[in-house]
Amino acid sequence: MRRPIRVVLTCLAAAATLLADSAGSLACTRLVYLGNNDDVITARSMDWKLDVATNLYILPRGIARTGESGPNSIKWTAKYGSVVATGYDVSTTDGMNEKGLAAELLWLVESQYPPFDKNSKPGLTIAAWAQYVLDNFATVAEAVAALEKEPFTIVTDNVPGEQRLTTLHLAMSDATGDSAIVEYIGGKQIIHHGRQFQVMTNSPTFDEQLALNEYWKQIGGTVWLPGTNRSADRFARASFYVNAIPKSEDPAIALASVFSVIRNVSVPFGITTPGEPNISSTRWRTVADHKRMLYFFESAVTPNTFWVDLNKVDFSAGAPVKRLDLGKDQRNSFGGEVSKDFQRAPAFPFLGPGASKSL
Repeated sequence: MRRPIRVVLTCLAAAATLLADSAGSLACTRLVYLGNNDDVITARSMDWKLDVATNLYILPRGIARTGESGPNSIKWTAKYGSVVATGYDVSTTDGMNEKGLAAELLWLVESQYPPFDKNSKPGLTIAAWAQYVLDNFATVAEAVAALEKEPFTIVTDNVPGEQRLTTLHLAMSDATGDSAIVEYIGGKQIIHHGRQFQVMTNSPTFDEQLALNEYWKQIGGTVWLPGTNRSADRFARASFYVNAIPKSEDPAIALASVFSVIRNVSVPFGITTPGEPNISSTRWRTVADHKRMLYFFESAVTPNTFWVDLNKVDFSAGAPVKRLDLGKDQRNSFGGEVSKDFQRAPAFPFLGPGASKSL
């Protein structure tokens, strides 16, 4: 009887750790499938308590940007074009560039960014963090090499319409299957870099998530997987399933398998959890096929999955910015390949806490 008792006690300890998931965290999941023949597919869910007012944009090369943090802002010109999903049309929350580099921002309540003032390194609004990566780098390794030099200071601001700071961490993946997770803990940048970092969710910090996941690996996913909507449980399920699904050489099967995993870790639409108001419904999902350069979007409230073939997009400098209006709650329905459905539009402004202030 000793072994079962030890297992139960260990499970209780793990459950206690899971209960430490911050009540302030909002749910999202990101995972990377590493298939045969250099097949790499990244998927993410966007879980939020309210409509995040997402639209899709085509952003060409050559756009001059600023870190929107006042006079002491980093400046750059987009080297690569990208297709992105916005948050409130003031931030890039998800996207893939023309070189097959994908970037995703997910909530992490433990995030603490360095202080920012006129003597800091140039500021970069957190709203443009993912876009900075998509604009400037072709691979994860290239991005990590640059970010390790800390060329900017992340500057955060309140979530639109809320009285709390935006606290996020960044995931990157590319066509080689390489991955990186970037967090700011205690004001210090921490980068986890390697193909093995296939999954990211929310709290706790990534190093603690890895430790929790090791526990579930020892039990084995065919024996017992945690089934709640909590971040650490979603991490365990995504980690198991993304490596358990068949590595089919049929692209349709591979994509279907990845979609099935990201749906498995999604939160049912409209669900509320008593005492845990911040476990939120999945509002949309994206899947980025790095090999075939396809960017899929799936809303929770429409019946169709549609996609953008980046090979059909004009990313040349001087090409127009284009927008696909997804409507309130992403209710507008599209089907198939939609690059021709995008309409010319102004580039959305990145929310910047110091854009109108002098340092």
